[in-house]
Amino acid sequence: MTVQDIRSFNRFYTNVIGALDYGRQVYAPYTLTEARVLWELAHAARTDAADLRAELSLDSGYLSRLLAKFEEDGLVARSRSTTDPRRRRVTLTQRGRETADLLNERSSEAVSSLLARVPATDRPRLAEAMLTIRTVLDEKREPRPEDVTLRGPGPGDLGWIVERNAALYAAEYGFDATYEGLVARIVADYAGDHDPRLERTWIAELDGRRVGCVMCVRDAEDPPGAARLRLLLVEPDARGLGIGNRLVRACVDFAREVGYREMLLWTNDCLGSARRIYQHHGFTLVTEKPHHSFGVDLVGQDWRLDLRDAAE
Repeated sequence: MTVQDIRSFNRFYTNVIGALDYGRQVYAPYTLTEARVLWELAHAARTDAADLRAELSLDSGYLSRLLAKFEEDGLVARSRSTTDPRRRRVTLTQRGRETADLLNERSSEAVSSLLARVPATDRPRLAEAMLTIRTVLDEKREPRPEDVTLRGPGPGDLGWIVERNAALYAAEYGFDATYEGLVARIVADYAGDHDPRLERTWIAELDGRRVGCVMCVRDAEDPPGAARLRLLLVEPDARGLGIGNRLVRACVDFAREVGYREMLLWTNDCLGSARRIYQHHGFTLVTEKPHHSFGVDLVGQDWRLDLRDAAE
């Protein structure tokens, strides 16, 4: 590969995505850089001007002029940082947040139109190529919590849940193939007969790859009104980003919104990190019992969360 190869690709790609005429693409009077700054302000955990400059590799003078324009238009408010008076904190106003949301929506629509031209059979190849470019050119960058997205399952995701549960629990806890059989039955039941109004699966994605999952399903063994949290998993190299917490929160919020009275789950005492997440969200231990399953000695635990108390 040569420098000219990369420059040629850059010219091709910026033309394909309309980067040079971004305002016309999204029907808004903003450049791609301005839209990106608004997106960072809407999604980043830190919003000091210095953080924005470092994250986006922008010239300090250019960023200062851009923020001054946003402030004049009523999109942002600037103030001194409460932790370091030398730094300037930048926050979106209500108008700024609405503008960022609108730009995000129109950008998604533009990309959807682009993707619609790609045959379904070519999309996995395209996704893999994009992931390869990101991995090769950005391998030293540490992942951030805001880089993680939650989405519903697509083709192949349910099979991935079975495969990763089996592989991780075998590697970390010594579970045998009977655990894979259990997970396969849970997933097969969900795939074959679930009510999308009352049951849902979430996939956590980081830089285009799957790094976690959880399910919310109706509980068949308890009175109507009980939901069950199942198959919470976070890939080892993605832990520490709050993914497990976000997955459980999504599950609990969904169960409460659709009207379940309580949420139940079964786990084992060896899963310390997961149990701490459950406790953080208000689950309480109901019963525990020693058992021999999946080829190892375990202590099974039943946990419960009263969703009516959570709502209050």
